[in-house]
Amino acid sequence: MNDRLDALLGQIRQLEKELILETQKKETEFCYEIHAKKVQFTEAAKAEHKQLRISFYRYLASSRFLVILTTPVIWMCIVPIVLVDVIGSIYQVICFPIYGIPKVHRGEYLAFDRHRLTYLNFAEKMNCEYCAYANGILAYFTEIAARTEQYWCPIKHAGCVKCAHSRYKKFFDFGDAKKYRAHVEEIRRAYQDIDSPDTATATPNKTEQVKSQTTITKLVAGVEVNHESASGNLHGFGKPE
Repeated sequence: MNDRLDALLGQIRQLEKELILETQKKETEFCYEIHAKKVQFTEAAKAEHKQLRISFYRYLASSRFLVILTTPVIWMCIVPIVLVDVIGSIYQVICFPIYGIPKVHRGEYLAFDRHRLTYLNFAEKMNCEYCAYANGILAYFTEIAARTEQYWCPIKHAGCVKCAHSRYKKFFDFGDAKKYRAHVEEIRRAYQDIDSPDTATATPNKTEQVKSQTTITKLVAGVEVNHESASGNLHGFGKPE
């Protein structure tokens, strides 16, 4: 990894810190605080939010017919998502201790807080919480799969930037047979960079930090993949516009 790429990765990590600080500033801007994972708005903010809420019937009447018609199809997706949740959790509980892989903490990927927004009606709150669960579980399972891939096949693809995930930066280059054979067992156990549960819960805005960390990690992996390529060869569930 050259000096230029080291500098870029350093800039990305600095941006992560700034992103967390900016997220915390939103609390003051929009008149809320987070205490013990619960969001509390000021009374003035609550009163303003209630004035901006539209009724369920008005919300329904302003929605397009085809959007309403496809609602059951969207909610059918809950079945495979719940299965992914259950099967993924069982899988890592049984297999990860055997492989020596640290477990993924499910709670770090789920944030159910938008139901506290009083400017949302019942339907909007249901949409938001469903999307939070679906995207949270898919991110949770993606991390389980990423750690599994690091153990079973830590090799980068020949040219797939979109395939990068949180563990991808540790993978061997495509075609680097000597390094793979020499260090594969080492990489299979290289999970020291994963935060412990105590570290993950050390700050009040854990959910925001986890999400920003996930985003920045993907950017880091993407930068690495782009560098080596050059040198080496669901929300759509809500009211429509």
